[in-house]
Amino acid sequence: MTTHVTGQDSLDPDAHLLGHLLTIDRVVPETAEAVTIWFDVPAALTDEYAFRAGQFLTVAVPSDRTGWVARCYSISSSPAEHGIAVTVKRTANGYASNWLCDHAAAGKQLRVLPPSGLFCPRSPEADLLLCAAGSGVTPAMSVLRAVLASVTGRIALFYANRDRASIIFDGELQRLADEYGERLVVEHWLEADRGLPTAEAFAAWAAPYREREIFVCGPAPFMEMVREGAVSAGFDSYRIQTEEYRSLTGDPFQPIAEIAEENLSDAALVEVNIDGAVHELAWPATHTLVDVMVLNGIDTPYACREGKCGACTCHLGQGTVNLGQTDALEAEDIADGYILACQATPSSQSVKIEF
Repeated sequence: MTTHVTGQDSLDPDAHLLGHLLTIDRVVPETAEAVTIWFDVPAALTDEYAFRAGQFLTVAVPSDRTGWVARCYSISSSPAEHGIAVTVKRTANGYASNWLCDHAAAGKQLRVLPPSGLFCPRSPEADLLLCAAGSGVTPAMSVLRAVLASVTGRIALFYANRDRASIIFDGELQRLADEYGERLVVEHWLEADRGLPTAEAFAAWAAPYREREIFVCGPAPFMEMVREGAVSAGFDSYRIQTEEYRSLTGDPFQPIAEIAEENLSDAALVEVNIDGAVHELAWPATHTLVDVMVLNGIDTPYACREGKCGACTCHLGQGTVNLGQTDALEAEDIADGYILACQATPSSQSVKIEF
């Protein structure tokens, strides 16, 4: 869980915005099209920027037209490493990613929201099947590093790319495979050699790992191929977790408006159970649940504030809410009572929520 508080960075002209300015420590070229950007995290922000393997950062990328644009980038470093890193791949007509590849440099500062996201294994000692295509390897690399740092966890990685030159982390994956032996199995699928991967081919390779949970990140056709192949190989579909990239259109760095006194008179009462603590809060219909929690100083998971990333997913246990945008949820999630706290507003006087 992360708390997004108004920046208090010294000499920061935009200190009223959410997040903090982080200094780039170094930029590491990975391929001709991808770089890893390492941020230094000051000691005072260590707790706020602590993360779980598989989470992401929301970065304010400078723009001459709008001041900045917000983009989410998966963390590629391990929680055990010093600092925090994201890996960014150049994309056709992708302003933010291309700007970072061209201009990110040691000593530059960028505004960054604390880590968020749910693409995380339940245990760092789990046996996992990771599936990635292209830059989708970024969160998988964070998970892989964390699991290998444990005592017993094992990883099988299915990694699809155009050709050998486009493999991000190629050298490190080979080094880790040599170091950890049978604890790490890497299957490189190169389109130049074998064409696009098929569900049948994936199923045949993945069958020995059917007891493992699967984490998948990449383009939508790749993720659908993995899902189809996994199900045909005997995996339980509920054990398949996917991470989708969605562009943000709003500005999650803008501060949250305070609640007007007159809006509290008919506010709902919400009971929020999060991280083992229960909070009772006044929740007016003018504000989302994320708004109310942040304004009350509660450690709150969120990133985009647009209903796109799913970081703020929680369960509605009692009462009713207006759902707002639900792009990050599947129909079955909504049917099971899951909502997005950055979108939901109350429609009953009493509500219970659990994160």
